[in-house]
Amino acid sequence: MGDIGRRSAIALAVTGLLTPLTLALGAAPAQSASCTTQTGPYQKQVEKFLGRPVDGKQSAADCKAIQAFQTKHGITPNAGFAGAVTWGVMDLMNKQKAVGDNPNADGKCPVNKGRIACVNLTLQLSWIQDGKKLVYGPVPVRTGRDGYETRTGLKKIYWRHIDHVSSIYHVPMPYSQFFDGGQAFHSVGVSMWNPPGSHGCANMTKTDAKKYWSLLKNGDDVFVYGRKPGT
Repeated sequence: MGDIGRRSAIALAVTGLLTPLTLALGAAPAQSASCTTQTGPYQKQVEKFLGRPVDGKQSAADCKAIQAFQTKHGITPNAGFAGAVTWGVMDLMNKQKAVGDNPNADGKCPVNKGRIACVNLTLQLSWIQDGKKLVYGPVPVRTGRDGYETRTGLKKIYWRHIDHVSSIYHVPMPYSQFFDGGQAFHSVGVSMWNPPGSHGCANMTKTDAKKYWSLLKNGDDVFVYGRKPGT
């Protein structure tokens, strides 16, 4: 791409589309709040997910287990309440697990493009396929939150920068592979289930971002579809 196009892409990448500083750096988990004694609206579902006795009643042990889950994934407030956000994360995890090793069962990601990176926003999953052959994944991703949605459609990787840093927020964005106006695959140091999401990029773990870096190149196709829960 030309210098003007590249400068425009970099400008977009550093003006709010991507993960803010504290999230990209992997901020330390919040201090645990006092445990609530309240029974949440999703008490039974959360108890089942965590392997707790399913009685639909909050206990001290339930609260500690819920609180530990919330702290691990950056869910706030982390007071051990079985609310909608906590259950939403758990429900998404269940749906991701159910996909198994056939992420393109619905056939929505093109199989006539050769090697392509697919992003299912609804399930917050990504994978790389070559025709109908699964090359890598599926892996969890953390895409754009409400108001900063990761844009859907067929795209191409147009610029790669292994040590990319935002010049405005000074945010490290390792293994960046840009595919749409500043939106990119890149690694972050927070949970892939940390709500509410990124500022447009497809966040990945370092392990997955490195693998994507090794498998993809400029000009490779990326297909983004679906809708992230909560957007």
